[in-house]
Amino acid sequence: MCGRFTLTVDADSIQTHFPWLETIPQQVAPRYNITPTQPIAVVPNDGRNAVDHFVWGLIPFWTKDPSIGSRMINARAETLAEKNSFKNAYKRRRCLVLADGFYEWAIVGDKKTKQPYYFRMEDSAPFAFAGLWEEWNSPEGSQLKSATIITTEPNQLVRSVHVRMPVILHPEDYPLWLSTEEKPPSALQNLLTAYPAEEMIAFPVSTSVNSPRNDLPENIEPIQL
Repeated sequence: MCGRFTLTVDADSIQTHFPWLETIPQQVAPRYNITPTQPIAVVPNDGRNAVDHFVWGLIPFWTKDPSIGSRMINARAETLAEKNSFKNAYKRRRCLVLADGFYEWAIVGDKKTKQPYYFRMEDSAPFAFAGLWEEWNSPEGSQLKSATIITTEPNQLVRSVHVRMPVILHPEDYPLWLSTEEKPPSALQNLLTAYPAEEMIAFPVSTSVNSPRNDLPENIEPIQL
């Protein structure tokens, strides 16, 4: 799964690495420990090429209980077309989730201890997870936009720590993923594979990241085990 990630760059850096974006909120602040149910920076396929902030945890439009979102932070690439919670969004409501790194935990020693590792691009550049989004309307008429991150089988680097990894899209695949047209799974499924391990690095980091309260630059500093 992908349960924590980072976006530590500012709006200018996002614009540099995603030059086709037309709107980026200037109040984007560095985040070193993004956790489920918090706002995340999303580019939905609504034709605006704009960064918006959605809640992390997909809330299907048909549900009566929005708390379901806390259990739907990830969606497995292999079953998107089958699951009621994801299949409509897969065809119609896709998005990029902006990030520049993510955390996974390795089980060590007595199997009760978990050591966090931080994964990022070798050049530290920001990137985009493949995501799905939804709009949920409350009985009172308020609207809530939410998103989930798609996961897949891990590459060799991530496999040493965890059995899943988030889908990181290649920039050349953004136009297809963000198409405003309805797309069948057959047109998209080959995008949802593990990102090349040779373009990424990983290292152990402090268990400070275990607490959602610790949104600190120190979270992404390498440590010696």
